[in-house]
Amino acid sequence: MSRVQHISVTDDEDGMRLDRWFKVHFPGISHGQLEKLLRKGEVRVGGGRSKSNRRLMPGDSIRIPPIAPPPPTASGSSSSESDRRALAEMTVYEDDHLLAINKPFGLAVQGGAKTNRHVDGLLQATANGTVRPRLVHRLDKDTGGLLLVAKTRIAAQRLTDAFKRQEIEKTYWALLVGTPRPKEGTIDLPIAKQMTGRGERVQPTDGKDGKRAVTLFQTVDMAGPVSFVAMRPLTGRTHQLRVHTAAIGRPIAGDRKYGGDEAMIDGISQKLHLFCRTMTFRHPHSGAVISLSADLSGHMAKTWNFFGFDADAAVEWPENL
Repeated sequence: MSRVQHISVTDDEDGMRLDRWFKVHFPGISHGQLEKLLRKGEVRVGGGRSKSNRRLMPGDSIRIPPIAPPPPTASGSSSSESDRRALAEMTVYEDDHLLAINKPFGLAVQGGAKTNRHVDGLLQATANGTVRPRLVHRLDKDTGGLLLVAKTRIAAQRLTDAFKRQEIEKTYWALLVGTPRPKEGTIDLPIAKQMTGRGERVQPTDGKDGKRAVTLFQTVDMAGPVSFVAMRPLTGRTHQLRVHTAAIGRPIAGDRKYGGDEAMIDGISQKLHLFCRTMTFRHPHSGAVISLSADLSGHMAKTWNFFGFDADAAVEWPENL
């Protein structure tokens, strides 16, 4: 950018901090660089000097000085372009308010120690003058499947509230070691995070620190030592499905943390076999009921092919749960 710009704050950005606004609109500018621009008076709000923690209001005019674009990568194309392509390949559904992706196995949702590539980072590449997608829930790094992302602050609030109220129906597919008995039913078992000799783990508990966790399940197919099971969590506890299946003696294949060596099946991938297949919810803007599904991918697709399971199997749950 080689000239001064004046950008107006939108209704969707009401209450956003100035430093957060800059991160959304100009992700290449570090916090330190922003503070320097503010001290020099090159960035102004409403014609006056401001601080980075200022809360913005719709209609506020933000002065942006000339800012050099980020240098291209050695290959000649920017990393943002690569990230946008990667995100486009994952996209299952998108409109002005909502983005749904089929998250690959092994891709973290957010960054952390030794985690440089993650969904939140890919979303930075899609930010423009008015839109910066926001995460509204999580999937474990080793779990694949549907992940919802809000494209506006209003959509983010409404989807976050819907998740908290358990108003979003999710169906997961899993490969279990053995077959549940009975083949379908409900697991209603409180769980809690506890410290063990192997670090912090989520475990069944009848103590006061336990939180109610409820999972519906039904066996879709069986083959040899394993079964294809669909699960619908009625609560959203951390590692709920992994802990519940291990508790009934049928751990998820590849889940060494909760299933131990018993969860390792010869002849197939040793990775976790858990996938978020479908979601049904009310659209955060229109209120219309929307149902999305993700195609089985990665090692689970290969395992389904190996055992001859139907990768397009339909699963129905009882109504009025």
